[in-house]
Amino acid sequence: MTTTIYHNPKCGTSRNTLALIRNTGEEPVVIEYLQHPPSREKLSELISGMNLTPRELLRKKGTPYEELRLDDRKWSDDELIDFMISHPILINRPIVVTPAGARLCRPSELVLDILSAPQRGEFIKEDGEKVIDQDGRRV
Repeated sequence: MTTTIYHNPKCGTSRNTLALIRNTGEEPVVIEYLQHPPSREKLSELISGMNLTPRELLRKKGTPYEELRLDDRKWSDDELIDFMISHPILINRPIVVTPAGARLCRPSELVLDILSAPQRGEFIKEDGEKVIDQDGRRV
């Protein structure tokens, strides 16, 4: 099994996560989920694999979350998944799947816990925060 990232190239956290994966020397499968959203079955599988509820995976910022009143507790898990299928921007990202498991990688460093290969060198996030030193160790 290879590493897969559900990615939004416009998101800095997603770009940093992808760069951390690549810093191991691995080229992951990159799924730009806004253009190629997961099926309902796949999204349910990802949610289950991350041990999250659908509500915990909802993205609020820059989405129709408030307009759709998704903070209302009347929505069932199945209904929330339906909203994410209809509006993929509601799916929080990045989601990374590796042989070690699936994880919502916010912040991006959370990906380090599920990567099998070590970091190959220094990594500095887009905002200038150093995450990995020159020897490939977490800072």
